[in-house]
Amino acid sequence: MGYNPMGDLSELPASRESFKERYRKTHLGEKESAVAIRAGQLYRFLHEMKVGDLVVYASQQDHDAHIGRVKGKYRFVQGLAERFPHRRDVEWVATVPRTRFSQGALYELGCALTLFQLRNYAHEYQAVVERGASVTATEPEDETVAPVARAVTANTRDFILRELATKMKGYPLQEFVAHLLEKMGFHARVSQKGTDGGIDIIAHKDELGFEPPVVKVQVKSTEDNVGDPEVSALVGKLAAGEFGLVVTLGGFTPQAKAGARGRANLRLVDGDDLVGLILEHYEEFDARFKGLLPLKRVYVPQPAEEAEA
Repeated sequence: MGYNPMGDLSELPASRESFKERYRKTHLGEKESAVAIRAGQLYRFLHEMKVGDLVVYASQQDHDAHIGRVKGKYRFVQGLAERFPHRRDVEWVATVPRTRFSQGALYELGCALTLFQLRNYAHEYQAVVERGASVTATEPEDETVAPVARAVTANTRDFILRELATKMKGYPLQEFVAHLLEKMGFHARVSQKGTDGGIDIIAHKDELGFEPPVVKVQVKSTEDNVGDPEVSALVGKLAAGEFGLVVTLGGFTPQAKAGARGRANLRLVDGDDLVGLILEHYEEFDARFKGLLPLKRVYVPQPAEEAEA
């Protein structure tokens, strides 16, 4: 492993806190979350990894999974120019194309951390060492595809909502929702700060806003549930023939949902609905909003039952 400025880790007391303290001193300005993760990996490399443990290395060069067994204790290689000073000797015992493993095993192996423990699919890599086989070599269907697809989708959802919650609280989120509405075919105008009267966005279908329908939008940047009083407050500001839309990063209380079901001129968009709309229209977004919410188009495996449907 790298992190050369940390020095010889064997000199530190065998506690995570001592590793974090050394990391803070040698990597000034790092966020505390990064300190905990990186110092924790070094701690595990020295104190939790044992001689005899299996190691899996997913190579980006040959797209194989290299499986080895730890043969030596931790040692530190001196020298400022040394790229990987923290070392454990490993005997490599198998090289297997990654296509021989289940989708779940590959997803777990793709963790962004340098060092972590395989838990859910470790048995597939152990099988290669013990029997020279892999699970998918004999299984006609990979039952891990559906959980992986759901996990990827959930991770993307969480990322989008977290970025919106941290980067676009308040007025910036109103501008973002207005931009989304424009990409959906509306002409949207954001109310001035402090003078919205409970209406954050006015949206029309025609360019000048003379022809109906008129949509009045309330945007909530909270991650908690929005209640019926907030929803009813918007309804009270709707004139005859106007429509109301409440958009939130969180959800809605059962009372708010029940009230909305009885109102033909009202729609509620929760965090999940908002993510769906963003993904549907993201390619049309302006560069500014793509920069605030960076996403890349990827394809995930489709479960067989969904493909058949």
